[in-house]
Amino acid sequence: MEQTSEGTRPAVPLLESFDGLGAGFQGPQGTADFRNPSDNSLAVGPNHIVQTVNSRIAVYSKKGRKYDKTGTVLYGPVATKSVWTGFSGVCEARNNGDAVVRYDQLAQRWLIVMPIFSRIGPDEFPRKTGLAPGEPVPPGQLAKEGEASSPGPAAALPANPPAPPPPPQRGQRPPEKKEGVWAMCYAVSTSPDPLGTYYRYAFERTLFPDYPRPAVWIDGYYLATSTGDDVIQKHVCIADRTKMLAGQPATEQCITIDGVNFLNNADIDGQKLPPPGSPNIMMATGGTQLKNIFNDDGIYFWKVHVDWKNSANTKATSPTKIPVAPYHYLCNGQLTSCVPQPDTERRLDVQGDKIMTRLVYRRVGGHESIVAAHSVATRGGGGVRWYEFRLDKNRDPVLYQQGTYAPEGFYRWMPSIAMDKKGDIGVGSGSPRGGLTIPKASWSCTKLCSRKAERRRRTRCAGKTTLRRRWTRATTAHSGMSGTI
Repeated sequence: MEQTSEGTRPAVPLLESFDGLGAGFQGPQGTADFRNPSDNSLAVGPNHIVQTVNSRIAVYSKKGRKYDKTGTVLYGPVATKSVWTGFSGVCEARNNGDAVVRYDQLAQRWLIVMPIFSRIGPDEFPRKTGLAPGEPVPPGQLAKEGEASSPGPAAALPANPPAPPPPPQRGQRPPEKKEGVWAMCYAVSTSPDPLGTYYRYAFERTLFPDYPRPAVWIDGYYLATSTGDDVIQKHVCIADRTKMLAGQPATEQCITIDGVNFLNNADIDGQKLPPPGSPNIMMATGGTQLKNIFNDDGIYFWKVHVDWKNSANTKATSPTKIPVAPYHYLCNGQLTSCVPQPDTERRLDVQGDKIMTRLVYRRVGGHESIVAAHSVATRGGGGVRWYEFRLDKNRDPVLYQQGTYAPEGFYRWMPSIAMDKKGDIGVGSGSPRGGLTIPKASWSCTKLCSRKAERRRRTRCAGKTTLRRRWTRATTAHSGMSGTI
C-alpha cells in the first residue's frame, strides 16, 4: 500500500521546462512583484499555456503548429482583472487573487474565473432598476441567483493595461465592510486562442467565495468554493456552459452543503464524453479538522444534477462512502507550519485535509475513470495518496486501485493528478529534499500500480525564508495533446 522506494524503470522524459510567474518574472508588459502564498493555476491548450499566480496572469507559447518553442512569454504579467477591461462593474474595478484558468478541451475554449473577496457594499456599483421579468442584467452588473448575466460584446485583452497599485502591507488593509455581498467573475474565450476575445460574466455571491475550483462538465461549468476557514460549509455553483460558449446571457445555480470537507467536481479530460444526462460526481475526504478528527477510511461522493429549465430540480444527492485504506491528514490538515525546509526554521503548510485539484474524469476504452489525490501522514514524513475510481452501471464510483507514494522518507504534499488517453496516471507534488534551497515540484507516473521513478523540477518562487506557510495550493496537473504538464 505504501511505496517507500522509487521504481526501477526510467523516469518519464522531461519534454519542456521554463520559468513561469514568480520572483523576478519579466514579460512584454513588464515585471511583477508577488506575495505569498503563491496560489497558482495553469492550463494547457493546443498552442498556448496560460498561468495565473495570485492576482497576475500570463500567456506562454507551446511548441507545435504555431510556435517552434515552449515557454516564450506572449502576454503578461498583467493584473488578472485586465480580462474584464471595459466590462464595467466590480470585475473590472477590483483585482483579486485566487483566479483559476481551465482549458475546455471539449469546446476548445479557455475559462478564467476570478472571485471578489472584498465585500461589495449596497451603494457601490448601483444596479439598473426596472428590469422586466426574465430580462438579463446589463454587462458588468452582478446577476443574483436566478437572474441572467449579460456578457456584452466579446472583448479582446488590453494591449497595455495599467499596473495595479502595490498591495497594502500587512496591517494596512482597510477594514472589511460589515454589509454587502461578494462576486464571481467568469471569462470564456471565443476561440482556442487565449490572446483573442472573451465573453465576460458577473454573478453575485452571498457566501464568501474562497478557493474556487472550476470543472468542465457536459451540462455546465461547476465551481466549488469554501465559505471560510472557520466554518464547515461549502458552496457549489453551476454556470450555464452552453449559453456562455455562445455568448448569450447565462445564469448560475448554487447549492450549499454543510458539514463537509473541501469539495471537488469531476473535470473532463479528453474528447470522449460521459453519456448524456450523466450527473457530475463530486468528492471529498472524510474527517473534520475543526472538530479535531484527522483520520478516516473513506472517500465520499455526491451526484450533482442541474436542471436549466427548472432550478427546483437542481440538487446534490446525500454523500456515499467509498471504503479506502485508512489515512491521517498530513500535518493534521491545513493552515499549519509543518513541512521542514533545508537551512531555515520556516516551515510550510500542506493543505492536508482535502482532495487537491483536479478531480479528473477520463473515458478510456470501455470504462470511465475518476482519479484523485491528497496528502497523508506516512512513517517517514508525508506522502501522496492516490486513487483510481471507476463508474459502475449505476454511475457510482467504485475503488479500482489506490496507493501511497512516499519513497525515501521525504515529504510530498499538495499533489495534483492527471490521466492520459492511454490510462496512464501522473501525479505532481511538492517535495523539499537534499540541499535544495526552495521547494520543488516532483512528478511520478503509474499504470496499474507499476510505478516509474520521479522526475523532479526546481520551481521558481519567493525565497524560502519569506514563505508564509505554503508556497502553492492550486498547482494543477494537466494531460495535454502532446504531453502532461
